[in-house]
Amino acid sequence: MKIPLDLPPGLNGDDTTLAAGGRWADGSNVRFRLGRPETIGGWERLMSEALTGVCRGVVPWTDNAGTLNIAFGTHSRLQLWRGGALFDITPTSGFTVGAIDGAGSAGYGTGGYGVGGYGLPSVTDYFPLTWSFGAWGQQLLASPRNQTIFAWTNDTAQEAQAIAGAPANVTHMLVAPLNGGYQVFALGCNEEVSGTFNPLCIRHSSVRNNSQWSTSAGGSTAREYVLTGGGRIVAGRMCGPCLLVWTGDALFLGTFVGALNQPWRFERVGRNCGLIGPSAVVVAGQTAFWVSPDRQFYSYGLGGQAEAVPCPIRRDFAEELAASQGDKVVASSNAAFSEVRFDYPDRRDGYENSRYLALAVSGPDAGAWHRGVMARTAFVDAGPSTYPVGVTFEGAAFLHEKGRAADGASFAWFIETADSYLDPDSTLLVRGLWPDFKDQVGPVTVTVKARMHPQDTEGAPVVAAMAPGDAKADFLTSGRLLRLRFSGESAPTGARIGTPTFDVVPAGHR
Repeated sequence: MKIPLDLPPGLNGDDTTLAAGGRWADGSNVRFRLGRPETIGGWERLMSEALTGVCRGVVPWTDNAGTLNIAFGTHSRLQLWRGGALFDITPTSGFTVGAIDGAGSAGYGTGGYGVGGYGLPSVTDYFPLTWSFGAWGQQLLASPRNQTIFAWTNDTAQEAQAIAGAPANVTHMLVAPLNGGYQVFALGCNEEVSGTFNPLCIRHSSVRNNSQWSTSAGGSTAREYVLTGGGRIVAGRMCGPCLLVWTGDALFLGTFVGALNQPWRFERVGRNCGLIGPSAVVVAGQTAFWVSPDRQFYSYGLGGQAEAVPCPIRRDFAEELAASQGDKVVASSNAAFSEVRFDYPDRRDGYENSRYLALAVSGPDAGAWHRGVMARTAFVDAGPSTYPVGVTFEGAAFLHEKGRAADGASFAWFIETADSYLDPDSTLLVRGLWPDFKDQVGPVTVTVKARMHPQDTEGAPVVAAMAPGDAKADFLTSGRLLRLRFSGESAPTGARIGTPTFDVVPAGHR
């Protein structure tokens, strides 16, 4: 008797054995495409030289000559890749080296040991140094968190310089394109008149003039706003023609209305759906996806409302996210596969980003989640670069979805089903498996585990290694509940899994 394995896309690992039956339950470095699981692409080095410092931001753009530039912001440097070479464009004035790790925000029990009086709350935020970037024409604008805004004028012999008139302390910076020009936004910054830092203050420069920040200067279109509701601004993103601003608790929508005294209007469009860290949000199309401080996933599309995104593999992320390291969470998109991805620090691995979750957001696999073990402190989608770019803690920059190996070495992948009844009425003797692989490179190991009922102890696994072209994996095991795992770790490695078929015979009723 032949029983095909035909499961819907997406992992469902948080449910019980029987409730998750007939689904994929666990995996690493295997995505779903057109309804079927397939190994993710490999990665290759962008350059042999390592970055200096721990990278927390990366942005690619092209200049007027069509030359690709990629900027990297680390806790200690601002560096630029161009034409295969790495340049140091770190500001020599106005920039301060930041922290690698987080220790929490202002309040009791946060901050460095021994800082401040005993029993008194910390008045300073202790966060890893993250960067926000924007393109001003062919120039790069860069802002290290809680410092000012710097501009680099497309000359590799020059370092970035502080923008005259920009606020001294900026939580997050972005560039808003308008009809006829650009504006630079400082989200969470010093108020113009008092100079006092206000975590809910928003200021923007004049249109087409990133050094004009005075609201009273003749002809100035610079303005200042203060959000309501308390808390602090965490980050912002452009979404179509609108500006989305997240605090730790809420989401605000900024709309350009063109009024002379207040050209932008900000209104709250979501509560209890704030942002866990400045890099933990990405916009795909005209929909934003992000992680909140309560470790829930949310989405917001223009004209709608903030909505929780169901995630059937959320438990590990919610329970194992390293404490006080939420600012390291990195959200990115992968347009080639209609995915958004969240890299995060898992406490089982330490305090640095070590794993990721990814969600298919459109197409036939929409709603399907997968995950993987991969250490990336910064990640950005392709465009204008040919491939996505990811950076390791050690400063190695890689082009992703390129090749079928980890820079020439092996990487591990697997996907595993939940326990499933192949025949609810009978115990089965499983004699083998006919594979249905496409584009297989390297061996694929098939592991089968069986047991009689959900609370039973699993028997010894049976394992078979399948080389490309093998017609069948032969093994013997019996039970009522079966769990199947495909895995690989070679260089190169990978396969697309179709509808493998079990070769079984009834072994009685129990």
